[in-house]
Amino acid sequence: MRLDRSPLLVGPGLVSLALFAWLLTRAESEMAGRAYAAYGGVYIAASMIWMWLVEGSRPDRWDIAGILLCLLGSALILLPSRS
Repeated sequence: MRLDRSPLLVGPGLVSLALFAWLLTRAESEMAGRAYAAYGGVYIAASMIWMWLVEGSRPDRWDIAGILLCLLGSALILLPSRS
């Protein structure tokens, strides 16, 4: 809104937030904390994609490297077997 963009852009943000909240309820209760922690990396990546597509500021190589690092960290938190 501060960038004088259409208020219709609020809709996709609200939908993605609601989708995240619903998906978190689908995680097994013993995994919910890890799923929420791993969401941090996904949130960072989604924010950078939003910055690029909506705000028109293309990520540079350092942004891309940071996104990949965050997603790798998220995968390390969520995916390994803990048996």
